[in-house]
Amino acid sequence: MRKPKVLLINPKMCSPRSVRLPLSLLTLGAVLEDRAEYEIIDGNVEPDAVAQVTRTLRNGSCDLAAVTVMPGPQVAPAIEISAAIRAASPDTPVVWGGYFPTLYASAAINAPYVDYVIRGQGEPTLLELLDRLPSPDAAALAEVAALTWKNGEAVVHNHERPFHSPDEYPMLPYEKCGDVQRFLRSSFMGSKTAVHQCAIGCRFHCSFCGVVSMFNGFTRLEAAQRVEGALTRLRDQYGANAVQFYDHNFFDTEESSLPVLEVLARLKMPWWCYARADALANFSTKTWELLRASRFRMAYIGAEAASDEVLKRMRKGSKVKHTFEVASRCREYGVIPEFSFVLGGPEDPEGEVEKTLAFIKRLKQVHPQCEVILYFYSPTPQRDPAWRKADPSRLAVPLLRTYGPEGPQLPTTPEEWTQSRWIDYVCHKDAPWLSPKIRQRVKDFSRVLYCRYPTVQDYATPNLGKRVLEITASWRYSSGRYGNPWELDLLRSFIPLREPQRESL
Repeated sequence: MRKPKVLLINPKMCSPRSVRLPLSLLTLGAVLEDRAEYEIIDGNVEPDAVAQVTRTLRNGSCDLAAVTVMPGPQVAPAIEISAAIRAASPDTPVVWGGYFPTLYASAAINAPYVDYVIRGQGEPTLLELLDRLPSPDAAALAEVAALTWKNGEAVVHNHERPFHSPDEYPMLPYEKCGDVQRFLRSSFMGSKTAVHQCAIGCRFHCSFCGVVSMFNGFTRLEAAQRVEGALTRLRDQYGANAVQFYDHNFFDTEESSLPVLEVLARLKMPWWCYARADALANFSTKTWELLRASRFRMAYIGAEAASDEVLKRMRKGSKVKHTFEVASRCREYGVIPEFSFVLGGPEDPEGEVEKTLAFIKRLKQVHPQCEVILYFYSPTPQRDPAWRKADPSRLAVPLLRTYGPEGPQLPTTPEEWTQSRWIDYVCHKDAPWLSPKIRQRVKDFSRVLYCRYPTVQDYATPNLGKRVLEITASWRYSSGRYGNPWELDLLRSFIPLREPQRESL
């Protein structure tokens, strides 16, 4: 009996420097191993992903094309590839999965080149859908949890599906990516940086975070033995010498973190992760010593705001004191924290921005090498809070009718989501309630800040060039006169400087 053929497609979304292993497609591939033949096409490394997809379709039948889509700049390439599939092979079903169709399922299915949308964790849904192809009837499709589909002209959102732990799925088939070396890129931590995800979800409910919309407070950790097996293989078989963890929240609790930290202490591969300030700030000295032994080099930490009031409004769950405490701890143990800030909420955008800029300067006094990443506040679709207390099988599609308290209305098609203003909104680069004055103030501050404190990740700019920028930016930084830093712009035309905002890990 012929096995079905599946294309797993990752549209282009990053620069060559930022290319990493496509973990989402490898996870799907792992569950397809004994069920189907599959091919991974990654637009981040393929010179012409559209041509590669259409060439594959011409060379043989394809039972399903699965496209992973993130909100923002990946939507347009996803449209291009999906439309090309529809034109080259009209009978091949196209399914979208990932964050964009999970958050905006109605917009994703409202496209002539998308037949199905998979919401949330896609592995079991993809398998069940594949079992019902090529000619499923409405009754069969209605049984597939977490599937959005079209019944004639009507859009149907099937009931939700429970999430599963990473331990329930097979290990990743890295070899299916072809030359794995293409995905092991140089970084601040090592010359061949691999990626891994050993936990999914996050139990917190920050109002600006897409992880909340995807997982709704669910989180599960991977067993330490599996983490060790994956990293050992990446090191010994492919030469990886550093690792970047894509966990939504690496340190869920101190106790649950210890088994993985002990593994990392044995492997001694420098590593980076996402973390919460309150979690790290409350770790014992013994655990911090274990972090040092594990070669913990960098953490992306959501500081977010300069006041406890704003943090509470964001449902962050941490306090300002935790940011200062973790900055001090990181300096003591040789860790570089990348502090992200979410500026300019709709309540008092100008006031919040000024408080946060002053807060950042205080933080730099505690840990001068800390990185600063500046975003604007963006709300994300939230599920009905009552759903968490009710039957998990109830429909719980994330909903957001307007962007912010007074609009505008959200787009209803993928094409609308490719407009520059919507890309800026979902990427936290802008918001409709921000004035030109606020936007320029933040832009000028960041230009001065990055010259005054060049990122430690910049190993290309000569030290002399960095020193010239530091000295030139000092008076503006200390005086608060950030406006129109023309002299810094002039110098940077001769001294290219890496910016954490655009080129962080």
